[in-house]
Amino acid sequence: MAQIAIYIVFALLGLGLLAMVVFGIRSLTHGKVDPMTISIMAVPVVILVILGLVMPSWAEAGITTILVTMCLALLALLYTGAKGLFF
Repeated sequence: MAQIAIYIVFALLGLGLLAMVVFGIRSLTHGKVDPMTISIMAVPVVILVILGLVMPSWAEAGITTILVTMCLALLALLYTGAKGLFF
């Protein structure tokens, strides 16, 4: 029973991701979304693929991707805060 539930969860996750990609492309083609927003959302995926190909396991690449993405987000927050404070 638990195996069936796991397969159902993976299927729902896959359908959800597919729907997000399809509607993201649709919004991009209709001009509702700035292309810069889409490219920023793709940064973690690109980092994961690069690290996945370089590192010995994809699990390590996933954890490193999370850490790198969190550091980039922290740097972006510090930059925007300093930019608003000084300029």
